[in-house]
Amino acid sequence: MTKNDNIKKIISIITNCMLDKKALDIRVVHVKGVTSLTDTLIICTSESDPQTKAIANHIKECLNEENIKAWHTEGYEHLNWVLIDYVNVVVNIFSKKAREYYDIERLWADAKVEKIN
Repeated sequence: MTKNDNIKKIISIITNCMLDKKALDIRVVHVKGVTSLTDTLIICTSESDPQTKAIANHIKECLNEENIKAWHTEGYEHLNWVLIDYVNVVVNIFSKKAREYYDIERLWADAKVEKIN
């Protein structure tokens, strides 16, 4: 499996996990060539702290089943913005208020964006 195929597989698993847990406004932002931080950002909105926790846990469990481990996780204590870093793919789970405030899609306006739901 090539690196590109692996990234596509990870994106598919993550977005399906988000859909399973009823995440809102899912976006896949392809930032390769725009930044050296990562290749892809996946962003979604959660309606509550329990939903944020459920989305994050489900993503980590599904990827763990594929032997794909998160390199780093941030924000799990406060649940306003949970970031799960898989190096080439970075997951961002926002509360509605935090997503509006940070508006990170605006930062990557030059990137290709896919709307999932």
